[in-house]
Amino acid sequence: MSITNSNEVFGHPKGLIYLFFAELWERFSFYGMRALLVLYMTKQLLFTDDMAFGVYAAYMSLVYVTPLIGGILADKILGFRKAILLGGVLMALGHFFLTFEQPIFFYGSLGLIIVGNGFFKPNISSFVGDLYHEGDARRDSGFTIFYLGINLGAAIAPLACAWFAETYGWHYGFVLAGIGMVLGLLVFNRGLKANIFGNKGLVPNLPVYQKKSFGINQGQLISIIAFLSVPIFALIVKFHEFEHFLVWIISAFLIAYIIYILTTVNLKEKKRLIVAVYFTVLYTLFSAIFEQAGSSLTLFADRNVNLVGMDAAGTNSINAGFIILLAIPFSLLWTFLSKRKKNPNSAIKFGLGLVFLGLGFVVFALSAHSIDAFARTSMTYLVLGYLVLTIGELFLSPIGLSKMTELSPLKYVAFIMGVWFSANFYGHFFAGKIAKLTTVTEGETNVFTQGIFGDIVEFITGITPEMAMQNSESYQQLYSYLSVYASFGVISILVGLIAILISPKIKKMMVGVH
Repeated sequence: MSITNSNEVFGHPKGLIYLFFAELWERFSFYGMRALLVLYMTKQLLFTDDMAFGVYAAYMSLVYVTPLIGGILADKILGFRKAILLGGVLMALGHFFLTFEQPIFFYGSLGLIIVGNGFFKPNISSFVGDLYHEGDARRDSGFTIFYLGINLGAAIAPLACAWFAETYGWHYGFVLAGIGMVLGLLVFNRGLKANIFGNKGLVPNLPVYQKKSFGINQGQLISIIAFLSVPIFALIVKFHEFEHFLVWIISAFLIAYIIYILTTVNLKEKKRLIVAVYFTVLYTLFSAIFEQAGSSLTLFADRNVNLVGMDAAGTNSINAGFIILLAIPFSLLWTFLSKRKKNPNSAIKFGLGLVFLGLGFVVFALSAHSIDAFARTSMTYLVLGYLVLTIGELFLSPIGLSKMTELSPLKYVAFIMGVWFSANFYGHFFAGKIAKLTTVTEGETNVFTQGIFGDIVEFITGITPEMAMQNSESYQQLYSYLSVYASFGVISILVGLIAILISPKIKKMMVGVH
């Protein structure tokens, strides 16, 4: 059934506008805090690079595994609306608690944000998909606009929170992030009160929600358990060196649940679900490389780039800034190409996304050709590299969000959206490993400075291990960053080309989904 014109704004459902602004402010809070986190740990808490990368990777990976649980609970009991509100409250508390410097508050705050994001993130994205009927040609365009909201928040936040942190102190930066989350909640609640969403996102089964356990209905019990689970996640972040055990547990759960779903659906749904898993695997690789942005790339910018007009935390806004400039043109491009039946299918877009991501990191590595006497490179390469990888992101990430809602069986939509976000869990886990490769031990070089990768690095950067060892420690640190970026850039390009080659087979398995 089509959505009537009276319920539309700019050709899209009115609800998209409210979800757009709710997500904008939620992402403002999330990315504002993220931009400060590694710098706060290394400069204020005096963590080593290794420890800071470990905490950051554990926190960021867990932020994307809890959506699996939040998605299931929304599908079965809470509904999108209640899950989003619960998640928002938890995240706001987490940002405000970061203003206390004691370890219990530091790790507890990260735990609150991890649990809160699990309820908020998959369900607001699924809610967007719920606004469009099956086969609606506006879906990709709608998700790209929604993606613009994500990145408006992500662009403004690092600059604003970094300025507050720099001017008034770290804790003021975190407070500003918390205020952003509260604003997101207020916008969403206003949409609910105005009945913008009609009958969308409600509790799926009221008797199940109201069923009592221990004298409390199941809906309220979920909220209590959510708060009680915070210390568990806080401890996992603190003892992040054991996180690989969690990776195995999550993987076993995912595989088992996906196999279960495959046994309950028809052949068409089976094929589509396998494609959804394939896209998630590609997104995992994308995320592992792309997410150097909040960790090693932030320290690279701080230590080895001649920054102009912003500090290292502020560089986290460059990617989001380019998405703001490019999201609407890309949205219009997909609509334009669809009308002419020339829109590349999603399997090709995923391959192109990985190719552009790889090219972006090769550009970072090419900055070696602008090294000055202080082992710093031109900011031009940093900005240009972000531009190229942002194009890759727009080919892949918003399209992936859109396709998950189309490829998943209807009654498992929120869970499959959670599976999609699990790519960020794995991605951040491996991103931490990649970031640790950039740390420098005196007299040693990383694995990517030897053999075939050593030849690739020398070809791109013009630097050999011997040249690096003869220079200052800052130069060696720069070489460590660039060798890792060049190597993973080439790996990403190769995988992207393979994905494009096999795209006809993947398209066939999508059974009618473009």
